[in-house]
Amino acid sequence: MTQHRRSRGRIGVVVATLAAGALVLTGCSASGSSGAKEPQTITFAFGATNNQDKAAYTALATGFEKANKGVTVNTLNLPTQSYPSTLATRVQGGNAPDTFYAEGGTGQAHSIIPWAKSGLLLGIGDTSVIDALPSSQKDLWMYNGKAYGVPLGTQAYGTIYNDDLAKSIGVNLTASSTLQDVLSACSVARSHNKAVYGLAGSVPANTSYLALALAASTVYGPDKDWDAQRAKNKVTFAGSKGWVAALTEIKKLYDSGCFQDGATSAGFDALTNGASSGQILGFFAPSGAAKEIMDAAGGHVKLVILPIPAPDGTKTYLAVSSDQSVAISAKTKSPTVATNFLKYILSPKGQENFANSTGAIPVEANATKNLLPQYEPVKDLIASNDVRGYPSLDWPNAKIYNDLGSGVQGILTGQMTVKQVLQQMDSDWS
Repeated sequence: MTQHRRSRGRIGVVVATLAAGALVLTGCSASGSSGAKEPQTITFAFGATNNQDKAAYTALATGFEKANKGVTVNTLNLPTQSYPSTLATRVQGGNAPDTFYAEGGTGQAHSIIPWAKSGLLLGIGDTSVIDALPSSQKDLWMYNGKAYGVPLGTQAYGTIYNDDLAKSIGVNLTASSTLQDVLSACSVARSHNKAVYGLAGSVPANTSYLALALAASTVYGPDKDWDAQRAKNKVTFAGSKGWVAALTEIKKLYDSGCFQDGATSAGFDALTNGASSGQILGFFAPSGAAKEIMDAAGGHVKLVILPIPAPDGTKTYLAVSSDQSVAISAKTKSPTVATNFLKYILSPKGQENFANSTGAIPVEANATKNLLPQYEPVKDLIASNDVRGYPSLDWPNAKIYNDLGSGVQGILTGQMTVKQVLQQMDSDWS
């Protein structure tokens, strides 16, 4: 269950506005076929948590090799937990892999734009690549007129939910449910010795995820440009009613028994164990995790994607983003081969290849017509543009994101207040 994270505030429609220009990227002929002098072998690094993730990345390398005779892509699976810091050390030290998984935008230890500005990445000026990037998120990868990465696909950031299990105990939550509906359902679930949600409360990536997915509705729904306003010091976290509401609602969920017992000290294993044992109805993870679990269960479990409901009186938006990306080291000795590899990833063939393996949404104009069954509950939200990006990709540094995650845990344990967490985030921004 990969969660290196994660975001991006202005976002508009990620899926419906994607450029049809990706069609021109099929059949990219690598320099290996033309006898170029540069080395025809490149490395591709990533951090896969399981065999399915590893197979998805490896399939990209294999697919590219098949389309480009004479070219070799050596894959390198780095430890997931330390991946961002390990990669950052290598990129900044000048010994990065030729190509590697990275996060679009800013705000993470392995974000693309800061490295692009520092001259650590290879830029792509090819208009066919630039035109094929999701039009509402180009600044995840663009700097000074060049693209410094390409998306692997689009993910929805909400809840992975076992609807069949929920209905079997009298719980019926949908994409139109409110947070009050969830609070009511929590007591029903508890009466059956289950929890509506599983939370890895000791892992900042998971608690941040929950807060950001709620903020997609409470903050970025009313103002999709909130991050831009924060950058101009026109708004603050602590002074935003939407941010206060998002963190306050998490505490309400906790106090209402919506999370499993021991949630504040739980790790990711609590989510997988709880889901596999039927003790939790859903958990917070990128949408690709649904396919991962269903495949592991051999078809015996059916999961769906749901948004995290907004408080009553607030419209629910689904957080959606294409920020999971691949970039090229400026130090590569095979710039043509590496560039063609990224073109393959962005092509319809590459997008289909990765999406089929991971359960992501292909980055292409007709993606809503080809959604996997688990996306059915949120299909209308995507089609009607009731989506926002994953916010933190616009933030100026990773400390804000990390302090949000640890702050949520502090709120749940009574060690911090909502105001203190948001004030710390404002301090981090400065």
